[in-house]
Amino acid sequence: YVLLGLVIIGSASLICVLCILIGGKLTSVDGNTFKSTMVGLLAGALTSTPAFSASKEAVGDLGANFEDAVSAGYAIAYLFGVVGVVLFVQLIPKFAHADMQKEIAKISVKQSSNSKADDKKKLVDIDDFGFMAFSSAAIIGVFVGSIKIKGFSLTTTGGCILVALIFGHFGRIGKINIMPKQSSLRTLRELGLMMFLIGAGVSGGAKFVEYFEPVYFLYGAVMTIVPMIIGYLFAKFVLKMPLLNNLGSITGGMTSTPALGTLISVSGTEDVASAYAATYPIALVAIVVASKLIIMFC
Repeated sequence: YVLLGLVIIGSASLICVLCILIGGKLTSVDGNTFKSTMVGLLAGALTSTPAFSASKEAVGDLGANFEDAVSAGYAIAYLFGVVGVVLFVQLIPKFAHADMQKEIAKISVKQSSNSKADDKKKLVDIDDFGFMAFSSAAIIGVFVGSIKIKGFSLTTTGGCILVALIFGHFGRIGKINIMPKQSSLRTLRELGLMMFLIGAGVSGGAKFVEYFEPVYFLYGAVMTIVPMIIGYLFAKFVLKMPLLNNLGSITGGMTSTPALGTLISVSGTEDVASAYAATYPIALVAIVVASKLIIMFC
C-alpha cells in the first residue's frame, strides 16, 4: 500500500513537473504564476486540501497573486479530480467484468477473532453512539495536525486520519471502548463529505472564471487520469492486488474520499476502506512534500 501510494503521487508529481517545464515555454504567463497554477492543479487533480494549503503557504512569500494562482488552479482541476476518480472506480469493475461476490471474498482484511469479540462485549461504552470516541479522535487529530516541525505539519486532515488509524487499531483504552458504531460513522462521513464539497465549491468558484484557460483543464485531467492508470496497472501486474484492494488503494492514493464512498456503494462492502486507510496517510504526506519541493526547485 505504501509503495502504491508513492507510485501514484510520484507519477502525478512528475506530470506536474513536465507541465511546468514544457507548458511554461508555450505560455505568455509569468513563470512563477504558471508554476503556482500548476501546483494548484496538482492539488486539485488529487483533491488534496493539505497539498493546496501547503502550496499556498509555500508561495506566500512570493506575493498574494501567487496564492490566488494556486487557488485558481485548485478550483479548475478539483471538479474533474472528484468526478474522474469516482468514474474510474465505477468503470474499471465493469470493464474487468468483475464478479463482486468473488472479489469481496478476495479482499485482504484481518478478521477479528472470537476472543476479541468476547473482549469487546466487556468494554465500557461512554455513549450509545460512540460520539465521544469520534469527538476525541477529532480533537486529538486537530492537535496533532497543528504541530509544526521546521515548517512542516500533517494539517488537520492528516492529523485526524493518523489518530483515527490509531484508535481503530487499538479499539480500546483499558476497558473503555473507543470505536464508534458503524451507523454513526456512516452518517458522520456522509454529512462531512457534503459540507466539504459545498465549501470547496463556493470558495473555488470565486477565481475560476478569471484564471481559467482550457489548457489548464487538460493539464488537470492528465494529472488525474494518468496516475490512476499507472497505479492500477502497477497494483494489478506487479503487486498482484485483488481488484477491490487495488481500487481502494487508488482512492487512498488519490486522496479521494468521494471515490471511496462510491466504491463502497459499487462493491457493497465497507471492507474496501481498509485499503484506502492504508494508502491515504503516505499519499497525504507525499503530496504535501512533493508540492513544496516543486515550488522550491522548479
